[in-house]
Amino acid sequence: MNKEETSKKDFKVAINKLRKEKKAIILAHYYQTGDIQDIADYVGDSLALAQWAAKTEAEIIVLCGVHFMGETAKILCPDKKVLVPDLNAGCSLADSCPSDKFTRFVEEHSDYTVVSYVNTTAAVKAVSDIVVTSTNAKQIVESFPKNEKIIFGPDRNLGNYINSVTGRNMLLWNGACHVHEQFSVEKIVTLKYTYPDAVVLAHPECKSVVLKLADFIGSTAALLKYAVDSNKNCFIVATESGILHEMQKQCPQKTFIPVPPEDSTCACSECGFMRLNTMEKLYNCLKYEYPEIEVDGDIIAKAVKPIRKMLEISNTIAIV
Repeated sequence: MNKEETSKKDFKVAINKLRKEKKAIILAHYYQTGDIQDIADYVGDSLALAQWAAKTEAEIIVLCGVHFMGETAKILCPDKKVLVPDLNAGCSLADSCPSDKFTRFVEEHSDYTVVSYVNTTAAVKAVSDIVVTSTNAKQIVESFPKNEKIIFGPDRNLGNYINSVTGRNMLLWNGACHVHEQFSVEKIVTLKYTYPDAVVLAHPECKSVVLKLADFIGSTAALLKYAVDSNKNCFIVATESGILHEMQKQCPQKTFIPVPPEDSTCACSECGFMRLNTMEKLYNCLKYEYPEIEVDGDIIAKAVKPIRKMLEISNTIAIV
């Protein structure tokens, strides 16, 4: 066992000890590194993380993901201590939607229902009517009357996809995820030639030209389920490469190939923000109970309504 492996093993032992002592729960997103996913109590997409946070009885929630995920947990559990391994783990999509500009946009279209993607700051959620994730966005949008005027933000790619599958004409905010924006059509085509029997899986945050090449489009949870249930053995995956850890874990006999980004020779595509979290930072986070997520009380009071509304609707509709 090399030094790095020994270090990870030591951190795992220490983290497990602290977790029990402090009555903490560790929630990790699918885009986290494999070692963090493996030590987490629960691993899932944004919807699952919100659902687990909302019902946990743990005294401390450690959210291994990015900042807006920690905010969502804090909004749902204002009386609990919510920690993140690295406070600088942000989100390019959330950053593309500054709350002051989005608020003005909403005020200019006061007769519109505001549907905000979960990848937003607490302040943006506070001016929204409902929050959605990529898992439930289609079903929630379809729950509105067809003539409902809807603002959808901040992801224009997800918004365009939802418009195309629902026949709606939502007014879209012009934001995007830098990871999903950079997938190369040419490289996907090359991979399809190299692996002619492979199934192309794509996240709806990808550009429409990429989605046209996909055999299946869905959230990270949906992509994982499709791979597990499929009788196919090879998959080309167009989303953040962290999901491949769980795919390979559940389907060790299958092959998963990450789609390379357009401007890189790298064989994968990683979110630098997600990768800021490490086992060492997770250990320190639990030990010192820092960094802690703080959200203004007024923001919590406003933002919790659209989040709770999402969770309530998600419990009553069929999520495919």
